[in-house]
Amino acid sequence: MGIARCTARSCTGAHGLGCVRVTAVRASAPPRYRRQSTICPRVSNRRGSPAWAKAEGATDVRTDWVQKVVELPHRPRGCHVITSELVGQIPELSKFRVGTANFFVLHTSCSLTINENASPDVPLDLNDTLDRIVPEGKHYRHLDEGLDDMPAHVKSSMMGCSLTVPVSQGRLLLGVWQGLYLNEHRDYGGARRICVTINGLRQE
Repeated sequence: MGIARCTARSCTGAHGLGCVRVTAVRASAPPRYRRQSTICPRVSNRRGSPAWAKAEGATDVRTDWVQKVVELPHRPRGCHVITSELVGQIPELSKFRVGTANFFVLHTSCSLTINENASPDVPLDLNDTLDRIVPEGKHYRHLDEGLDDMPAHVKSSMMGCSLTVPVSQGRLLLGVWQGLYLNEHRDYGGARRICVTINGLRQE
């Protein structure tokens, strides 16, 4: 192996970062199979991050993760705005400057969505609409757990079991009129558990 001054096009070789040109020669290979490659901290590194930043003393940017399961008490059948209650159970959120928060409900007969948080008529109309789209009845095969159970499963698949929301300056970055909804699709679903996963950069 031979070492020479850096000859990378984007490197002047004068910044003192230890650039070298490496000529690797396999012992059993003829001369025509010699391979030359430039190792320049400013141009590239093996991890794919800007090596010049580390070489010049800059701090590495690293993301942090938080994951926890929170429990919400039983709610009657319907659509419920839960933003304040949910955020109140994740004080870790305030420590993140930027990132994302994922909310995943651990049940198959309720759902999550984002909708208007101001008018009390919106959650009522939303629930009425879901009941009209997916009515109860004995036309379902799965009736073991009551007439409200299979429609609840259908509504859960329609509305979805997870949400991902941007995080900015320690808060959920929601619109002025947006709120997180827990949609309870059963007459008595009991307490509901939501897994919260936050990923992002911490506040300095």
